[in-house]
Amino acid sequence: MELRSGLTLRSEPPLGSRRPCGPRAGQCGDTDGVDHISGLPDDLLLQVLVRLRCARAAAHTSLLSRRWRGLWRHLPELSFRGIAPGALETALAQVSRTELRLLDIDVPEHHSYSVAGVGSLLRTAARLAPVVLSLVFRGDMVGRDIPVDLSIFHRATSISLNVTNSVSYLRHTLLAPGGELPVLERLSISGCHMGIIDTGVLFRRCPRLRVLELHRFWHLGKGMVRLHSTTIEELVVASDWWIGGIDIVAPALKKCTMDTCMGKDFNVSFLAPVVKDIHWRCRCAFRNVAISEMWRLHELDLWMEESVCGLDLTIEIRDIPLYDVVRDLKQQIAQLPKFSVLRLHLLTWGHVFGAMVLNLLGFCAGIQSLKLVVPRNEHEACPPNCPCDGPENWRNQNISLMALEEIAIENLEGSGHEVDFVKLVFRCAPLMKRMTVKLSPKVLPGDSGYKEICNIFKAKRPSVECYVYSSCGEQVVYA
Repeated sequence: MELRSGLTLRSEPPLGSRRPCGPRAGQCGDTDGVDHISGLPDDLLLQVLVRLRCARAAAHTSLLSRRWRGLWRHLPELSFRGIAPGALETALAQVSRTELRLLDIDVPEHHSYSVAGVGSLLRTAARLAPVVLSLVFRGDMVGRDIPVDLSIFHRATSISLNVTNSVSYLRHTLLAPGGELPVLERLSISGCHMGIIDTGVLFRRCPRLRVLELHRFWHLGKGMVRLHSTTIEELVVASDWWIGGIDIVAPALKKCTMDTCMGKDFNVSFLAPVVKDIHWRCRCAFRNVAISEMWRLHELDLWMEESVCGLDLTIEIRDIPLYDVVRDLKQQIAQLPKFSVLRLHLLTWGHVFGAMVLNLLGFCAGIQSLKLVVPRNEHEACPPNCPCDGPENWRNQNISLMALEEIAIENLEGSGHEVDFVKLVFRCAPLMKRMTVKLSPKVLPGDSGYKEICNIFKAKRPSVECYVYSSCGEQVVYA
């Protein structure tokens, strides 16, 4: 048999090419010329071949001795990588086992294959009834849609199916009508048209499914990611395409990872009472979620780990909004689990941020830790009477931040409105224990902004530890 990858299996090594299996007489070790490894029982030889983790390497061992010839066909675990589709299907047809523990197939990108060829390959693979199945298609395909029926892998407890080609994707039904996967516990799908996945049908026909991963799904448009399941314990949803919303009801869910883009009318419904590990990154491409007309949501990251829940918000000033405001950030945050840590990344472009942050803190009053980062770009000064500094009395307002114990602010320049904001949070957080300010590289210890911050910390309450860091490495502690 000759594989297109360059592997050739011969019935017997050519004459004159054989070498003695043992060392020459007079050297250390046995000198009887016997190949003791080849003399081992088949079960032990198969364990050696399994550890090669490559069917091609296992087949190569037949060149060493006729004793190894064909043993690869009896391996309980097979991995095929870098082999052309036609040669791969021929190799699969020669496998002697009818049940495998693992079948790992990675079709290389420099080979093309037809949609019909993919279907034939899947049927040939299903004959081996693997418990764990991993399929990756990297090459060019004649046609766009890959037909898939996973129900032919009836013994599978884990299935991973990945299409990496940018112009091809899974579109046909994952399960044929009436098809079931009775023992499937883990399913990972990457490179699919989201319309093919009817999760209601999927959960009914996969009654033991605990882990579901959906990566790089396409063309969902205004559709929802809707997942209602009593068995799902781990969920991964990741796509660069806009989605209309998320509707999750999962009473057994413990870990949830999502990376999505908000559609214009994005909405969230999330019911998972026992979840302990969350990381949800949500990008707002339309910039239509706002605190005010100028300040728009750029990105939201919700995370929870070890019983600590936090929210990271990237907010930017938009002088010319892309779209009208259709969502209030306050309403969006109200739908999220309660969080104790708030991290703000503000793209200010020189504008005043104090009033906006004060407004935001007003509906995040239960936080215990606040971190504020202000990246600096070259910018013009904020114009006179700019609405970003309104309302005019924001410096004199008071909000209750009774839970706030720690504040860290990075990249302050010490301008007037920034100093006013530092004074404000000191006044509104009476139980604060620690405050750290890292100044912009532009600020030197002798500058007025630096002195202003230090003066605030000198007059602080005795119970608060304060730290000031400058770009020159100077650290001033008021403990």
